[in-house]
Amino acid sequence: MVSAKETVEAQIAASPVVVYSKSYCPYCTKTKTLLTQLGAKYEVVELDQVAGGSEQQDALETITGQSTVPNVFVGGKSIGGNSDVQKMHKAGNLEPLLEKNGAFA
Repeated sequence: MVSAKETVEAQIAASPVVVYSKSYCPYCTKTKTLLTQLGAKYEVVELDQVAGGSEQQDALETITGQSTVPNVFVGGKSIGGNSDVQKMHKAGNLEPLLEKNGAFA
């Protein structure tokens, strides 16, 4: 049986951008809205709607040290949550990172 950590690692490896989210989370919505407005392609894992979501969230905390959502990965690396993504965007660093990792392909 595949562990939650292995599932998360496979999801992160399979897509240039992965957003771990909860469907009711306003900060998650802000992150997804920004990525959509930028035209980025990204995968979303709604932890409150998938089987094993709480285990995946625990695995994310083990991997990143972050227990909250959204938890955003670009190019296989965690870039943090909504405030981190918004700061990167305001500083002009988000779009180049997304482009470098194939999010606009």
